[in-house]
Amino acid sequence: MTPAGSGLRRTLGLGDAVVVGLGSMIGAGVFVALAPAARAAGSGLLLALAVAAVVAYCNAMSSARLAARYPASGGTYVYGRERLGEFWGYLAGWAFVVGKTASCAAMALTVGAYVWPEQAHAVAVAAVLALTAVNYGGIQKSAWLTRVVVALVLAVLASVVVVSLGSGRADAGRLDIGLSGGVGGVLQAAGLLFFAFAGYARVATLGEEVRDPQRTIPRAIPLALGLTLAVYGCVAVAVLSVLGPAGLGQATAPLADAVRAAGVPALAPVVRVGAAVAALGSLLALILGVSRTTLAMARDRHLPRALAAVHPRFQVPHRAELAVGAVVAVLAATVDVRGAIGFSSFGVLVYYAVANASAWTLDPSRVSRVVPALGLVGCVLLAFSLPALSVVVGVGVLAVGVVAYGVRGQQVPR
Repeated sequence: MTPAGSGLRRTLGLGDAVVVGLGSMIGAGVFVALAPAARAAGSGLLLALAVAAVVAYCNAMSSARLAARYPASGGTYVYGRERLGEFWGYLAGWAFVVGKTASCAAMALTVGAYVWPEQAHAVAVAAVLALTAVNYGGIQKSAWLTRVVVALVLAVLASVVVVSLGSGRADAGRLDIGLSGGVGGVLQAAGLLFFAFAGYARVATLGEEVRDPQRTIPRAIPLALGLTLAVYGCVAVAVLSVLGPAGLGQATAPLADAVRAAGVPALAPVVRVGAAVAALGSLLALILGVSRTTLAMARDRHLPRALAAVHPRFQVPHRAELAVGAVVAVLAATVDVRGAIGFSSFGVLVYYAVANASAWTLDPSRVSRVVPALGLVGCVLLAFSLPALSVVVGVGVLAVGVVAYGVRGQQVPR
């Protein structure tokens, strides 16, 4: 339960919630995830996208049902705690906070790499500080900035699709679906692509700041996911039709390479700017999500209780936001963690596995349990289909969290 006097203000409507979801998903992932996924899946890339979409849909439906029942900050941390027990909620929260904090630093460094490669760390820190300040000023300011970011990124992606499909280099024969990468390659690619879809939970994580959450959240999550799937499908088809699976797998900047191959190299710098803006949008949404989960865990004393404070004027978890911003800024200034996205994907899949297991307990009927069952199996399958290093690091991070939980000796009373 939310302590009296420490709740957040409900200011987000349906449109705002959908925009937050879009800003979380239509981010830097679409600019970078297609290449490694194509290397893994080969001609099965579109099939991998479909598999990722099915798992994402199941997770979204489970998250929406749970968020309507428990409209509080924290997302799956809260759902796992309420439906499965303290430990499972903690494990989901730990996987999310640690994995996504690394992702925040990775996104910040991605901004730096696109804006000013020679000073990537300095730009990354500046981006973190600026977006932390925006979030500190209230959720409506964050929603407004997210709306601007989404509009700009969608405009860039639309340009890539139109230019690629309208060029003489586009060839429908390159879209033939096969299994050149094998079933394992398709599953690994789906796991990598899942990283780009994972942001729909941000709407649920902000459940305490959404108006009429029982109606708004179950509508906002599938809307945001459906729009994102349509955008990603169009982008994947357009880029594949120009580069082909092999060319896409070798690309260092897939979308920029596609417009060059399509004969419009002048658009490549615009794509780079779009990637930087998308990374900013992802970073903004990530900081929002991590700070709200931190707030929920601090309320239960799994993290320092001081982080549960809510600003009396701006109605945001200001200490949690400042703490997350400070940690991310230090990481962005000192370490290149762009490679952390792999283990972040593992953590996110564990997070959603807990969400599906929680949704399984909501209704005993067989029909109602089909979606969470499929989502749970899909999450586990994709998590352990990721590259071996990502799995090892991900399991190690979870083990550290389990040890930390055990050292505390007993469950924290609420």
